[in-house]
Amino acid sequence: MTLNLYLLRHGETTFSQSGNFCGATDAELTKEGMQMAESFADVYKKLNWEAVYVSPMKRTIATAKPFCDAIGMDMQVREGLREGSYGEWETKSKSFVQENYTENYIKWLSEPAWNAPLGGETAVEIANRSMPVMTEIIDTHPEGNVLVVSHKATIRIMLCSLLGIDLGCYRHRVNILVASISMLKFDVNGPLLEILGDRYHIPDHIRSRPGT
Repeated sequence: MTLNLYLLRHGETTFSQSGNFCGATDAELTKEGMQMAESFADVYKKLNWEAVYVSPMKRTIATAKPFCDAIGMDMQVREGLREGSYGEWETKSKSFVQENYTENYIKWLSEPAWNAPLGGETAVEIANRSMPVMTEIIDTHPEGNVLVVSHKATIRIMLCSLLGIDLGCYRHRVNILVASISMLKFDVNGPLLEILGDRYHIPDHIRSRPGT
């Protein structure tokens, strides 16, 4: 028996264009972000799916909706899949944070597993709430295709947790661009990373847009 676990990052928001910190901020998709979601649905609806698990945030719900409509399946919302909170850094630019939260920012850069943005979450805390969702999925769906729609940091942290990569290195070992899809295959040997950050489903004129 083999489970193929697909991890999709939500489509573009104004924050993914600007690069400002956006974790707990409930941002909407841009027009291009919606096109990314629709393009994903058009390509991936051809597979047979067992379930769709989604973060409760607006940008992930909006990304999952065209896909769920296309395959006729309800999304299962899980709080553990939401993006990590940046606390007092929310909506602020990196240059503003560097200047006004200098010591906090340096600590977060050096060891994000255990150092959080002021009032925000550490990578360990994000792993502690997201990994029970992974366990639920693996236990409930021993085979077939399952989609998870989540966020940049949360997906990176879940991938590191599943693959045995130090959480303190999540930003240096895994890159997850907007609307990219990654896939882990689970068999008797555990998780195998087969796809990382693929975006071939996005039309060329949208794929070339700058942003994270």
